[in-house]
Parts: sequence; structure tokens; C-alpha cells
Amino acid sequence: MSYALPDSAPGFDQPIAVLKHCHDRIRKQLATLEKLLPHLASHGADDEARQAARAVMKYFDQAAPLHHEDEEQNLVPMLRSTASGADADLLTELVPGILDEHRQMDGMWQDLHEQLSAIADGSAALLREHDVQRFAAMYRAHMEREEGHIAPMAKRLFSAGQMATLGQAMRQRRGIAPTAAPAATAAEPASSGDAVASLRKDYGQASLSENDVADDPFVQFTTWFEEALKAQVNEPNAMSVATVDEQGRPTSRIVLIKQFDPRGFTWYTNYNSQKGRQLAGNPHAALLFFWTELERQIRIEGKVERTSAEESDKYFHSRPLKSRLAAIASAQSEPIANRGALEQNYDAVAKQYGEEPPRPDNWGGFRLVPERIEFWQGRRSRFHDRIVYTLQSDGSWARERLQP
Repeated sequence: MSYALPDSAPGFDQPIAVLKHCHDRIRKQLATLEKLLPHLASHGADDEARQAARAVMKYFDQAAPLHHEDEEQNLVPMLRSTASGADADLLTELVPGILDEHRQMDGMWQDLHEQLSAIADGSAALLREHDVQRFAAMYRAHMEREEGHIAPMAKRLFSAGQMATLGQAMRQRRGIAPTAAPAATAAEPASSGDAVASLRKDYGQASLSENDVADDPFVQFTTWFEEALKAQVNEPNAMSVATVDEQGRPTSRIVLIKQFDPRGFTWYTNYNSQKGRQLAGNPHAALLFFWTELERQIRIEGKVERTSAEESDKYFHSRPLKSRLAAIASAQSEPIANRGALEQNYDAVAKQYGEEPPRPDNWGGFRLVPERIEFWQGRRSRFHDRIVYTLQSDGSWARERLQP
């Protein structure tokens, strides 16, 4: 089976954008919840339904309450202390309803949580349509009200300092505030290196055993990739590509995988770019996927080949027009005087080719044909699970556990 892929969250220095991102995530979970209704009617509490139920519960049990606290404990009090005149009157009108809706939605969620828990463990396949519709309708109207009034007011009234204060409070609520460095002493000054060395996260979401994984690493990769999609991992198709130059010095960068199947893992680029030139000299490379939300990484090593012209044409012409024009306009990895010159190149290409730009001969796909694939699952106390597949001379795959 060939798995074709379609073409990030803001930082806490943009707290209002983070709140909007939370709304977008909520909308995705509501859509999943609504899709569960016909799926359960047709298929019951199958594996897909159980995974969807767990994903929805995880978000509304863990993330949504933090979002409500951001608003109740920080955003709204800060607005009340800042607003005046018509803004203060609007807050007086809106805020009681917003806070009451939080309480109502929390109550609705408890009813849904009970139903989803039974679906998640496979003991029932009942999800009441009325409960889903009420919950989704109230949440969507609630978010539209906040996006239409509360967020624009905050962006208009808050100073840079207030935005920083709000962002810091949101970071602390999620337990990701920067670790304060120890106080410096005359004998031993604190350093940023000391602070970095003290950063650590203990993993423990899941485990991985030899009995859990598929015999075929492509089947295992597909399973994990689909789980990353269902978990709404940020940029699940982003991977690091490491190459080496003629002196053996490594270079890595993030690209987006566009296809994977038993032939290998495919991405597209300018063949004259740095990675293209390095692969021309040494066609061996390493890929790395890291899905922090699932505490998983996948390391893939092997030899790289170019895709056929037909495959490259097909993908190139599936891209948005502006992306195709940009691929022609940019001599990737080459120096240029300034952004203005780059945009002039783009304008000239757009004028020359219009709506039907051709694929350049120096642009196309690379496919890494794997020889080694390692699946890594984070575990507590750095005692991680590592299962590696190694390609054998007869085309089969040997599988073994590695020590962490």
C-alpha cells in the first residue's frame, strides 16, 4: 500500500494566538466527536472508535480545563483591570455568560466522558446524539463570542508587558515555564549550561515490546504514523534528514515526507540544494521522526535514490500554484542579496509562466530505501524501549531489542 501525504503552534510570546490555537484544537475534537456517532452506528466500538474516544477524552480532560483557567484566572481579570468606557461595559455584559458557559460545558462533558470511557474500553458503543449536539453547539458559539469580542479587545488594549505576563502565566499553568537558574556566587557563577543540564522530562505514556510490533517495519511505521495523525501530533510528517559532505561532515534539516510505501520514504526538493549536492556525492542518509506528544521517535537509515520523472511531475503539479512558482524562482541554498531580490525573481517567474509553470529539471523527489529502522518509545527513568529492524541480504527483516 502506498501512503500519500498532504502538505505550528504559536509560542507563548503570542498568548492570544495560543488561545486561538486552543480553540482550533477544540474544534477538531468536536468534529471527531461528531464523526463518532455514525461510525459507532456502522462499526460499533472498533479499534478506530476506541482510539477516537481516547483522543477526545485526553483533550477535554487535560487541555481544555487549562484553557478555561487561562481565561478565568488571567485573561478576564487582566481585561477587567485594563478596560474602561465601552470596553468595560462590554465586559460587564459578556463575562458572566462566558463563565457560566464554562460551568455548563464542564457538566455536559462529565456526561460525555462517562459514555466515551465505555467506548474507549470496548464495553459499550453508545454515544447519545443529543448530548454531543448540545455540547458541540455551546462550545462553538462560546468560542465565536470570545474570538469576536474578547480576543480583539485584548490585542487592542494589552501592552507588550501585559502580553508577556499573560504568556508566562499560561506557561506556568502547563508546567513549562523556564527553569530558574541557581543564584550565582562569587566562586561559582551560574551558567545557561547548568540550567540546560537540569532540564529533564520523565516519559511513561506507553511501552513497546517485541510482541507488540509487526513483522514488517513498513506496517509498523504505518501503524505509528496513523496513531500520530489521530493524536493530532504537531507536524507528524516533519522529519530530520541528515546527509554528509565530501569531508564526512554531517548536516541535518527538517523536511516534510510526502509518501511512504515498501519502496521507501519520499520527499521533494531542489536537486541543486545543499542536501541534493551532498546526496549526489554520498547517497546515504538518515531520517528522524520525533513525536513528543506520543513520546516516540523513529530512526531510518539507508541509501537514497531519485524518484522517476513521472512521479516528480505528478507531485509537482499537485502543489499549489505559488509553491510551484517558488520552486522555480529559488536557487535553493544559494546566496542572494536580500528578500527584495528573491521576490523579484518570483514575480518574474510568475509573469513568465502564469498558471501552468513546468517542473524544473533540477527539482524532484528523493526516496530513502531503508536498511535499518528503529522504533523508540520513551519510558520512565530513561529506561526506554528500542526495537530495531535490519534488512537482510535475502530481503527479509531481522528484528531485535536494543538496550536504552
